[in-house]
Amino acid sequence: MPSLKDVKMKIAGVKKTAQITKAMNMVSSARLRGAQLKMEAFRPYAAKFNEALSSISGNMKSGAFALMQAREVKTVEIVIVTSDRGLCGSFNANIIKMAEKLMNKLEAAGKKVTLVCVGKKGNRYFRKTGKVREKYIDIMGNFQMYNARAIAQDVAANFIAGGSDEVHLIYGSFISVARQVPKTLPFLPVKSVEAEDAATAETKQAGDYIYEPSPEEIMDVLLPLYTNVMVYNAMLEVGASEHAARMTAMDNATKACKDIISNLTMVYNKARQSAITGELMDIVGGAEALKG
Repeated sequence: MPSLKDVKMKIAGVKKTAQITKAMNMVSSARLRGAQLKMEAFRPYAAKFNEALSSISGNMKSGAFALMQAREVKTVEIVIVTSDRGLCGSFNANIIKMAEKLMNKLEAAGKKVTLVCVGKKGNRYFRKTGKVREKYIDIMGNFQMYNARAIAQDVAANFIAGGSDEVHLIYGSFISVARQVPKTLPFLPVKSVEAEDAATAETKQAGDYIYEPSPEEIMDVLLPLYTNVMVYNAMLEVGASEHAARMTAMDNATKACKDIISNLTMVYNKARQSAITGELMDIVGGAEALKG
């Protein structure tokens, strides 16, 4: 049985750990509020932007613009958005697992894969593969639209130059405080509404629109903005998901610390009882020896 001093030191150490995890839970809870409001405010904009782009691109051919050009897929690029910091449970691990699964599937089909890692966690895991073409780290803590624009422009330029024939975007989607799900979206080439299935097309309201200036001129402006919006939306989702996952993980860690303290307290009491019993036995033995 461990000594009383050892058990007491363990209890003190676990109590300090519980204080840290509780503080981290409170910090994440405070930051989640701001990140969630920012994400929820941007979601309607992203949805309407996609709706407008789909409406305009409906009667256009896939090869009309560089970012819509569909070609034989030989090289696929995957943009992976993770957090810069850990201690958020399996949040980053789930995103990495989905990216690795897609990468293995593409390579099994004979395609070359390159990676763009946004966030330290994804870059740290995939850098050993030698497939990371570009990395963006130390920005997820306080990112702005210009960060998303820089990433989107780099990916788009590489696509237009022929460095990739297809691009996928993988990130953690915020469902609720208790649930964050990794998600994969086709990023490039941008597909027109004609590519959607008939059932989806029937549910949309039909109508003809007159555009000023011409749809082609509008698309020239909207397509680069569309890539910016997609990347920024993914970063917002990951930002909110990271804080939610860390809040849940730290709450579970605090509860686990309390359980450990309870168990160690029982061990301490047993050790103390054993020590007291031993001392009493020594006293009684000594008394009996004096009587003899």
